[in-house]
Amino acid sequence: QVQLVESGGGLVQAGGSLRLSCAASRSIFSIVTMGWYRQAPRKQRELVADIISGDNTNYADSVKGRFTISRDNAKNTVYLQMDRVKPEDTAVYYCKVVTTYNVYWGQGTQVTVSS
Repeated sequence: QVQLVESGGGLVQAGGSLRLSCAASRSIFSIVTMGWYRQAPRKQRELVADIISGDNTNYADSVKGRFTISRDNAKNTVYLQMDRVKPEDTAVYYCKVVTTYNVYWGQGTQVTVSS
């Protein structure tokens, strides 16, 4: 029943900024982790950033200092602010929400960084 709707992807020049949003179609209870993953062509899907209870965050080393994850509990939405993007950030980005009982994935949004 729960769907994660992603938006904000697109084409951006290196050094630019982009903000991804992931909104749940309904309220989600008992959230453990909300995060963003990405998968480049012929690469494994990897964690970009996640945010857990208490708003503690984790980031991949490759994005530290450039990306910021945040959430709005009232809107059931998680964001990924991407600054100073690089061509190697090009990938399909997926939202993921983990609850006590379920794991939900977004459909993915393409981010392409041109050099």
